[in-house]
Amino acid sequence: MKRLVALLAAGVPLAASVCLTATGAAADTATAPFTCSSVTVKAPAGTAVESVAAVRSEAGNVHIPPVTPLPAVDVPDVPARCEVTVTLTHPGTDDHSKVRVWLPEQGWNGRFQAVGGSAFAAGDYGAALAGAIKTGYAAATTDAGVSTYLDTAWALNSDGKVNTSLLKNFADRSQHEMTLIAKQVIAEVYGKPASYSYWNGCSTGGRQGYMEAQRHPDDYDGILAGAPGINWDEFEVATLWPQVVMNEEKTYPAPCEFNAFNEAAVKACDRLDGVNDGVIGDPSACDYDPRGLIGKTVECDGEQQTISAADATVMRKIWDGPRTPSGKRLWYGLPVGAGFDLANTILGEDGNRVGAPFPVPAAWVQTFVKRQPAFDLTTITYADFAKLFKQSQAEYDTVIGTDDPDLSAFRRSGGKLLTWHGQSDQLIPALGTVNYRERVEAAMGGARRVDDFYRLFLAPGVAHCGGAAGTGPVPTDALGALTAWVEQGKAPRTLSAAVKNASGKTVTRELCLYPAVSRYNGHGDVADAASYRCVKPRH
Repeated sequence: MKRLVALLAAGVPLAASVCLTATGAAADTATAPFTCSSVTVKAPAGTAVESVAAVRSEAGNVHIPPVTPLPAVDVPDVPARCEVTVTLTHPGTDDHSKVRVWLPEQGWNGRFQAVGGSAFAAGDYGAALAGAIKTGYAAATTDAGVSTYLDTAWALNSDGKVNTSLLKNFADRSQHEMTLIAKQVIAEVYGKPASYSYWNGCSTGGRQGYMEAQRHPDDYDGILAGAPGINWDEFEVATLWPQVVMNEEKTYPAPCEFNAFNEAAVKACDRLDGVNDGVIGDPSACDYDPRGLIGKTVECDGEQQTISAADATVMRKIWDGPRTPSGKRLWYGLPVGAGFDLANTILGEDGNRVGAPFPVPAAWVQTFVKRQPAFDLTTITYADFAKLFKQSQAEYDTVIGTDDPDLSAFRRSGGKLLTWHGQSDQLIPALGTVNYRERVEAAMGGARRVDDFYRLFLAPGVAHCGGAAGTGPVPTDALGALTAWVEQGKAPRTLSAAVKNASGKTVTRELCLYPAVSRYNGHGDVADAASYRCVKPRH
């Protein structure tokens, strides 16, 4: 559970926290009287406003209550603000979406920042909102009328069918309506509209950013989308693959055995980027064969375990990724070097290991695909898996796939899309984002034309949304890079990144613009970004 809490906490709140040092001149400063108590809102088309509540909150500590499975958190030094909550409904659907808008009383920088969600939560519970207004933004989020990170009780109607209205809210409708509402509120409270509008999200929040670019291209001037959950209908099923493999092979390696495979792979492929630093610079170039560890003894909780041929088979299939029984690739596998949250195992009541599926893909397959929340995932065979994958594509791609490569309207609007994705992402394979980027290039005239408005940066050794499981440098000011691009025309050639290593030393890198990769110069401090250069990949 602690691991799950850390992963979910690394979604949207982290996406905001790593960008709190946004640079660039303030877009504007509010001078109009602060009119928090008298906010009126016009309902967006197709909705009705059920209520509007506006309160002034004093500066100081903000307490965020616990939201399962995350504990309570306190955010210090949050400025005095106006908090506006608008509840919307779509007549005839019995949905109730809450839009929250926070506006700093003093020092508004003239910008609007929307913050996204994580897992099955459509929005933020306060930490990212607080982080945004601490840096001068007016900020907003929405719950889309659904529920928390892992609760999908909203998904099915009493007749067992999917609640298509709430799914549409979660997929894209509510974030667009939140944007329209927030812009109204900002203009009324400050007496003038925001000069620039930005989307900021990671994971589900990253997917929401891409959906804005695809379906609502005029909503935002800039979109920061980290580790985006695009290709949702595909990757959510695909990330159940490690559990299917273990069940089908009847082999459940212990965490220490999985770690032994990772350590061996890192040792074999570490120097591909020219330096031994414990990070695989380009996992897709690592062809380590796990069968090399067969017969090796590792220590697991004080006991000796010998890695078997069956263990190596499981590892090879997990890294290789989902395939049909005939061998056709369905999606990308777990990146070499990434953690094993998707292949988690626990001791059963009989003392033997069993699989423990990650809750998000488990809920997607059980609730949305099978429409049986209690469905036994251990019964899924390789053949069943291929059918479930195709079913999810057929039923949900147009609803929540978020993979339309035609961004021409977003380009015409003048918008900028900036994405970074950790190459050791253990929940959403970075190759899915790479696949989308290449599809956009094919549809829109090639890499150079796409770079004019959409840039991708891959972060070697970085886990999901920069979570603690990774060892590579994480972007330090991606939002600042985006604002400089939008407002000053300074397109980022690299993204500055940093991390403290095990000895406490800060390691810096400049993340390379895709498809370039980082290579050590052969001299200089291996922890210093100046010792590296971006070069064309070798494959």
